[in-house]
Amino acid sequence: MLKRQLILLLSTFMGLSYSNAQTPDFSNQNCKSHILDTKMMLNNNNKSNANSSNYDVKYYRLNIAVDPAVLFIKGDVTMHFIASQNNAGSLELDLLNSLTVDSVKYNNSNISFMQLTNDVLRIIFPTNLQIGILDSVQIFYQGTPTGGGFGSFITQAHNGTSAMWTLSEPYGAKDWWPCKQTLTDKADSIDFIITNPVAYLAASNGILVARDTVNSFTRSHWRHRYPITAYLVAFAVTNYSIYSDYLVQGTDSLEILNYVYPETYSQAVTQTPITADLIDLFDSLFIPYPFENEKYGHAQFGWGGGMEHQTMSFMVNYSFGLVAHELAHQWFGNKVTCGTWQDIWLNEGFATYLTGLSYENVQPQFWSNWKSSTSNSATSFSGGSVFVTDTTSVNSIFSSRLSYNKGAYLLHMLRWKMGDSAFFQGCRNYLNDTSLAYGYAKTAQLKQHLEASSGLNLTEFLDDWYYGQGYPNYQVSYNQNGATTDINIQQTTSHSSVSFFEMPVPIYFEGPNGEDTTVVLDHTFSGQTFNVSIPFTITNAVFDPEQWILTRNNTITSLAEQRNSSNTVYFYPNPARNIVTIEFNNQQTRVISYEVLNALGQSIKSSLNKNQIDVSSLESGIYFVAITTDQGTIKKKLIVE
Repeated sequence: MLKRQLILLLSTFMGLSYSNAQTPDFSNQNCKSHILDTKMMLNNNNKSNANSSNYDVKYYRLNIAVDPAVLFIKGDVTMHFIASQNNAGSLELDLLNSLTVDSVKYNNSNISFMQLTNDVLRIIFPTNLQIGILDSVQIFYQGTPTGGGFGSFITQAHNGTSAMWTLSEPYGAKDWWPCKQTLTDKADSIDFIITNPVAYLAASNGILVARDTVNSFTRSHWRHRYPITAYLVAFAVTNYSIYSDYLVQGTDSLEILNYVYPETYSQAVTQTPITADLIDLFDSLFIPYPFENEKYGHAQFGWGGGMEHQTMSFMVNYSFGLVAHELAHQWFGNKVTCGTWQDIWLNEGFATYLTGLSYENVQPQFWSNWKSSTSNSATSFSGGSVFVTDTTSVNSIFSSRLSYNKGAYLLHMLRWKMGDSAFFQGCRNYLNDTSLAYGYAKTAQLKQHLEASSGLNLTEFLDDWYYGQGYPNYQVSYNQNGATTDINIQQTTSHSSVSFFEMPVPIYFEGPNGEDTTVVLDHTFSGQTFNVSIPFTITNAVFDPEQWILTRNNTITSLAEQRNSSNTVYFYPNPARNIVTIEFNNQQTRVISYEVLNALGQSIKSSLNKNQIDVSSLESGIYFVAITTDQGTIKKKLIVE
């Protein structure tokens, strides 16, 4: 369909109005981050530039016409608002410069406006607005959104059929509609009317209240009566097949509405029913589904992940982890939305952790694998904070390693530190806080609720794990003497921003006849020694068997085994960042020389007659140390961080 035909389509429809305006792939939960990285490389003017602090948006009515085969949009947006500052003679919205505003109406009359060069639409009123009075404007616009092949407004084919969808997070809402694109204000409700050729159906937020067909065009009217931020407003159009699953709780039921590609229908109907079980799980752990008066749903689209559009997540497929992750956002991200992009972990860290909770409770055979995969990702580099330092880079905001996986493990460790009862109660209080619910939150506000439910001061924890970088490495040694066991815990850190991570450390001990016990040690400084009673002979010890702590490259050894070993040399700490000390069981043994070799066997450094190795100048990696003594040469592996 040509642009001229789209304009004809609008003249036909826009004059009409309704009376009321198998093996889990754990990386799949984070696909959005990689997609959005690519997207932002195509859009240099990312953030909201509009000065929109002088009004409070209350309502949007979007009325658009599109054809999935044509990258073009034409329509109008009505915005209801309340002026919040005196002497307001104008207001600004975010809108891409490449979209053309045809006119702006106020009180049924055209008024002046300016499209500024920085993607800002300034509307100029004939007189100053009255503060505290509900008012409205209607903006007519059209054009070609420039989101491109990986942008916020997409046309693409599936199985030979055209499809169109939007994905506006974080800064892309303005790419296709005039709005207030900030993390400070939510519209109380929206109506979204989408007109398209009759071969297609449109999916969007809220409830479908009407769908009419006239002159080969179909108009779908979606209504959403919950507060919503601009980036969660969305639509998708293609030749969808539609079916519903239901969550039944007593006499109540919630529709789970699915818009899927016809070619994937037979597979989708076997995968989406798990959504009801997951809603039931999140209801029980946290609070009831936040949009229970409407629906939850899925609309299939062509990107390699998912997007948590409010009440209707857009999905590339219906894998268990992806379904859980996008559903989780309806609580964490949609009901309570991060108040700055620096706090994106409040959205993505929570959604990733709720994916883990889904494995723990629904598919427990994969819970341990999820923890290992998430931990390995978060610790795959030595630095990086959950707190986002550069919000101009989507690569930073949506870091799979940090915002998603390290953020999720931060929550896992809070649960360990606080206990289940206090942790989940604190999360429930956070979601139910009337100052945050259906609004925005920052990390400090989550902290307040978790501290109140647990009685703990979490300042040091968040300084280390949220603002700080890296993770700890533990070197544990123990020595059993009868029923008494001395346990020494050394800690090194992967990044200099944190000198020590204070955490409760669990260690599991086994005996020869099936005896076992787990001790939890309050580790407050490196080198700390604990004296515990173990009433059986220790045959095996495991550090953090349930994977509560974000860490890697840990060792746990028995001093008795070391003393009795034919390998008489050991050195610590290992992994190391500064000084490694060489010691021997036989105190008469002395070092003649040592040589540090890289993974290729090349000599990096050497010394004579020293029992300490300075590795501070070495790059991170695996090395081998050849230690020559008066009794021979021994080679040991060394990890440098």
